[in-house]
Amino acid sequence: MKINFTRFLLTGFSLFIILSIASCARKMTFAVSPVVPAATGSVKIKKSANDNYVIRVKVLNLAPPERLTPARDVYVVWMETKRNSIKNIGMIKSSTGLFSNTLKGDMQASSTLKPTSIFITAEDNGRVQYPGNQVVLRTK
Repeated sequence: MKINFTRFLLTGFSLFIILSIASCARKMTFAVSPVVPAATGSVKIKKSANDNYVIRVKVLNLAPPERLTPARDVYVVWMETKRNSIKNIGMIKSSTGLFSNTLKGDMQASSTLKPTSIFITAEDNGRVQYPGNQVVLRTK
């Protein structure tokens, strides 16, 4: 009887730890894009041990930016905050995998400010300070 109780406690504790870790990350998905309708993706935001926010963006079926109309050179990922500030947090490039023709892209960034939404624009330059008007994906 004692072994079953110990096993029960260990199972419950393990489940508690797993749920605690999973609840620390916030996941957002991108809305369907009118620019690249087949593109899908998600954003995970997790607070790190040093109180920064780690932002992980993953996309699928994001066409190369040179195929857009008008053609662009790069996709830029932007974050918005509660202060209504918008910040360029990096570039994302789509590529195919070794065993798949599916276009995939991802990037990771960190910020001291908590993002309220994430969006991706097609740009001529990855170092732009303000987003252009060609928004490809935006979180819901």
